[in-house]
Amino acid sequence: MSTLTLLLGGARSGKSSYALKLAKESGNPVTFIATAQAFDDEMSARIQKHKTERPAHWQTLELPLNIASNVSQIKSDAVILDCVTLLATNLMMQFVKDDLVDELPYLNAIQNEMEALLSAIRNSNQHWIVVSNEVGLGLVPPYQMGRIYRDGLGWANQRLAKEADTVLFMVAGLPMTIKS
Repeated sequence: MSTLTLLLGGARSGKSSYALKLAKESGNPVTFIATAQAFDDEMSARIQKHKTERPAHWQTLELPLNIASNVSQIKSDAVILDCVTLLATNLMMQFVKDDLVDELPYLNAIQNEMEALLSAIRNSNQHWIVVSNEVGLGLVPPYQMGRIYRDGLGWANQRLAKEADTVLFMVAGLPMTIKS
């Protein structure tokens, strides 16, 4: 039977570190699904740093999109998906033209991605730890792309939280239980 833990929080709140801690404590083999893409030197350095924080024997899948269609590659009992925030960005960038997002296709794409992911999780026998930023606590972005992105990620987080067995909100490296 699968389980889903959703870790939400702001930037640098400790989400990824806590996901690693949970997975290590399980004592099970772990697959790490990375959604980040290295489009510049700074992001390449961040990705390399994150790789060094993970045990070398963990399976790593670099999947910027279409997570569900790649679940058959997972051979472990525990899975970390880090992170939905970048997954939503990767999806959105497919619908950007002249610095504007084609809203309905983007929102449909993120809904389809989340439904497929949740279906794959429910049909697995793994413990999934999914990391995502909570972007709804700040100001309304002053530009269209930011507003549409916030709406899409907010919907994705709500959908994941509804299905999750456990939802933790990270603040300054400390987990607060939202749902258990």
